[in-house]
Amino acid sequence: QVQLLESGGALVQAGDSLTLSCAASGFTFNEYAMAWFRQAPGKERELKEREFVAAISWSGGIIDYDDSVKGRFTISRDNAKNTVQLQMNSLKPEDTSVYFCAANHGFYGSNALIYDYWGQGTQVTVSS
Repeated sequence: QVQLLESGGALVQAGDSLTLSCAASGFTFNEYAMAWFRQAPGKERELKEREFVAAISWSGGIIDYDDSVKGRFTISRDNAKNTVQLQMNSLKPEDTSVYFCAANHGFYGSNALIYDYWGQGTQVTVSS
């Protein structure tokens, strides 16, 4: 059974740092690109409404970020532990969202619709 389990969401203040983790099971992790998306409050919970945050190729050799988080967020993966992390620094109130971990067999991308598997999400709230 495929499972992506996010953790690490919290209520923090602007300027704080937070690390999200995603533990994967039920599939061959090192064959999948991984990504983080987020969905802001009030948005319909449809895949097309999820905003791309960061992605990492199956090997970890290729990484991509949305411009809104570039320089503040860092995505990484550990294929030995089947985990992917998102280190978030200098958090802003506009980063407040539910953050989702996603997996795609093969290539990575910023389009939520290409991803095969999704976690249930973890809430990040940044107060001003």
